[in-house]
Amino acid sequence: MRHRVAGRTFGRLPAQRKALFRGLATSLIDHERIETTISKARELRSVVEPLITLGKRGDLHARRQAASYLYGHRVVMKLFGEVAQRFKDRAGGYTRTFRVGRRRGDGAEMALIELLPVAKPAKKEKKPDKGEKTAKTAKGEEKVSKKKTVAAEGSKKKAPSKNS
Repeated sequence: MRHRVAGRTFGRLPAQRKALFRGLATSLIDHERIETTISKARELRSVVEPLITLGKRGDLHARRQAASYLYGHRVVMKLFGEVAQRFKDRAGGYTRTFRVGRRRGDGAEMALIELLPVAKPAKKEKKPDKGEKTAKTAKGEEKVSKKKTVAAEGSKKKAPSKNS
């Protein structure tokens, strides 16, 4: 029974499995998008996301930890520079996985795993205040017009002051 046994073994020895994920993680950070099997992509997410968190931390110890796992100094520089800046305001969930069909040779289900793109700030739409109407024009633009009510005009009048 496999009670409380985490992770997939992929039919490999632990050293081979570590080398596989080191290579996949290095490729993902370098190219930002790779195609692999679905099960490898799911396991890769649990390897890459802590590495990106190390990159966000940015201190020397985190840099050395990432460098001991990834292949290549250039990839470590990219992780701590470009990738860490992209996700500095994000608390987690740095990757996205898509199914892309089956591999022709053996029929394995394939997936595309990628780092999320740069988040663009959302434009805030101005909501009309109470008493305002919105109407669509022929061009599709919204036109806001203020609707004056008798009650609103009466509340704007000043009360007479006691000094006069």
